[in-house]
Amino acid sequence: MKVLANDGISKSGITTLEQAGFEVITTKVAQEQVANYINTNDVQVILVRSATKVKQDIIDACPGLKIIGRGGVGMDNIDVEYARSKGIHVINTPASSSESVAELVFAHLFSGVRFLHDANRNMPLEGDTNFNGLKKAYADGLELRGKTIGIIGFGRIGQAVAKLALGIGMKVIAADKYINEAVIRVDFYNGQFINVDISTEPLEDVLKQADFITLHVPAQDGYVLDKAEFEMMKNEVGIVNCARGGVINEVALIEAIDNRKVLFAGLDVFENEPTPEIQILMQPKISLTPHIGAATLEAQDRIGTELAEQIISLLKNK
Repeated sequence: MKVLANDGISKSGITTLEQAGFEVITTKVAQEQVANYINTNDVQVILVRSATKVKQDIIDACPGLKIIGRGGVGMDNIDVEYARSKGIHVINTPASSSESVAELVFAHLFSGVRFLHDANRNMPLEGDTNFNGLKKAYADGLELRGKTIGIIGFGRIGQAVAKLALGIGMKVIAADKYINEAVIRVDFYNGQFINVDISTEPLEDVLKQADFITLHVPAQDGYVLDKAEFEMMKNEVGIVNCARGGVINEVALIEAIDNRKVLFAGLDVFENEPTPEIQILMQPKISLTPHIGAATLEAQDRIGTELAEQIISLLKNK
């Protein structure tokens, strides 16, 4: 049986599949050629990340397809229900990248409160001629310890963010439409741990109380944070989005930064990927990464292995 890993797969995933008798193809096939490639090569499993889309046209054109796998959490690039209605298994790896995304959230937070994103732009240009001027410009940093972080979306990734926040001494509040409470276990290197009970609150309350806000929600029909939501927030709040592009109104975000309602933002995802708006890219108060939340070696290793094990379970262990 053949597996097309069109957006790549870790070596551990390839090894696990090959040991179970699968042929793994890692050739990158252009979106418009995916259906033809699947049929020509008798591919039964296609694995994607966010780049390749598996919509109704491909599903209809590929009757031999048995599994569609998504390396990661969100599956908005797959027509999930339609595929399942055709008897195709749709799988993903919701737990594999939680810690990686959570760590990137804090990379953006630390960058924002200490101006690292801006300093790293300006030091190469002015560090030798304006060292004291830059030192003064970046002298008003903030500590995260003791501040309140508001987590919008309190699933696996939101809870992973909460663990890190608690570990550095932040107060954690959260909003979620479906989760009322969670027990956050914070583990330490020596085997000790603490459990912290967190009950979710209405979104409006979180917006009003939080010093920093991070989003961990799936793709939405509308914005989660729009002009009205920004107006509810504290002055000089920090915003991070490592979830999905389109959950923040970027026009309203720029306006809020210009008005100093928002002190800084950290964005890993954008409304217009892969061509973010130039106003976002050039804004010195926004820390930027190109959708790399799950892109750590450890997460990719876990994702590949988990996908492989699910495929083997579905197709081999019947």
